[in-house]
Amino acid sequence: MRISTDFLVIGSGLAGLVFAIKAAKHGKVLLINKSSIDTTTTSYAQGGIAAVTYLPDSHDKHIKDTLSAGRFLNDEAMVRTVIHEGAARVKELVKWGVRFDKKKSGHFDLSREGGHTENRVLHWKDRTGHEIQRVLVEEAKKNKNITVLENHFAIDIITQHHLGVKVTRQTKDITCYGAYIFNKETSQILTVLSKQTIMATGGAGNVYLNTTNPAVATGDGIALVYRAKGKIRDMEFVQFHPTALYNPKDHPAFLITEALRGFGAILVNKKAHPFMDKYDKRGSLAPRDIVARAIDNEMKISGANHVFLDCTHLDAHKLITHFPHIYAKCISVGIDFTKDKIPVVPAAHYICGGISIDVNGQTSINHLYAAGECACSGMHGANRLASNSLLEAVVIADRAAKHAVIDIERLKFNEEIPDWDAEGTVLNEEMVLITQSLFEVQSIMANYVGIVRSDLRLKRALDRLAIIFKETEELYEKSILTDKICELRNIINVAYLIIKFAKNRKQSIGLHYNTDYKNNQNPS
Repeated sequence: MRISTDFLVIGSGLAGLVFAIKAAKHGKVLLINKSSIDTTTTSYAQGGIAAVTYLPDSHDKHIKDTLSAGRFLNDEAMVRTVIHEGAARVKELVKWGVRFDKKKSGHFDLSREGGHTENRVLHWKDRTGHEIQRVLVEEAKKNKNITVLENHFAIDIITQHHLGVKVTRQTKDITCYGAYIFNKETSQILTVLSKQTIMATGGAGNVYLNTTNPAVATGDGIALVYRAKGKIRDMEFVQFHPTALYNPKDHPAFLITEALRGFGAILVNKKAHPFMDKYDKRGSLAPRDIVARAIDNEMKISGANHVFLDCTHLDAHKLITHFPHIYAKCISVGIDFTKDKIPVVPAAHYICGGISIDVNGQTSINHLYAAGECACSGMHGANRLASNSLLEAVVIADRAAKHAVIDIERLKFNEEIPDWDAEGTVLNEEMVLITQSLFEVQSIMANYVGIVRSDLRLKRALDRLAIIFKETEELYEKSILTDKICELRNIINVAYLIIKFAKNRKQSIGLHYNTDYKNNQNPS
């Protein structure tokens, strides 16, 4: 089956939906998601979206906080663009119907998170992402120019390679003509031709054993662009959220938002002693890389499986009012956070690297854009400032849509693209081969490429991964396609990129901490 569309949007989180809604004014949009339209990383975001709205805050303060958190490896021009345009994009979200919390005065009830010097985080209770997702899904569904295909999985970006042209990383003018899409319900493979395509596939947390990301976050967009010979950058910078609820039964790990620490909660060890002041003068509100390493160190010193987040000294009524979702979750596992300390542990949360893009979301491949967590604009540098991710996603998606529509009427479909060739493949009934390989990859990444790394660990990780990669590629070549084997391939690709980028950085900075280079750090 062949489908032609002006705009192909792969992913239905904040970035994908904003792009789709805006592009739909200029042509037909096909939006695909490998699960349901509202199952995205965006919908899991608790804390909020950082933007400058009131004095005494300012763009310069937000820029300074972002650069400091990113250890000044950020692209400063990108930081300035996103922050200066952020307030307008927030107003647009409000216009569409997003209900950010407000005070009785009518002003936004702004919170503060780690690394911020002012209260600037807009939120809706402790489920901001869920609220944004709800509104954008409603906006997209009522748009007659947007067709949504749920349970559809992107297999490959279509380029000259599929016309028999040899494409390498040195090839100039690689062009995207669309994508091959797998219908999970029928196992049919669609050939989707598009004039403009955007990757908005979200994160890659499931490269690790313990993550706050939903099961759909398997690094698909990054892997697809990498295999299409597109440029990838900054993959060594994987952010571990310092405070996921310690409950080994939970997959994904339940996030305890940083806003709780901004509200006054304190990190303490198993003896109930606060410890963050030993590591940073900002205490429990230090940037995430510092807090995650501090917790990791405290756990190693004590031999404990977790530390605690203590909110018992705070006003119980206000706590429950501001964080009802977290309260309900804690109660469900026997913890009343107004009386009990919350056991927390770091978990893989956000990848600062990804598909290299410019200020308009353009990738190194013609007619291919990227936005959201799968993209890397340079905004975050070596460590993302809390709540800057939703801000970056909405600004870049807006800019990408404005850029992608400029020449849409003159662009043509490439009708020479062949349909997917599945000849010679057989049904793979050995699901254990996939599940066991996935567990091995996640274990390798957790044990060797986590919060603290070393040259020896990275070498061992790469050696082990090479074996799994070879086995998986052999299985993929002979198997009838399934989403599970495609996800495994993508996870292996992303794991490889994280390791290779980590091996190439001969310093400890931000989220990349290598014990062989611990004395070679840039100041924060």
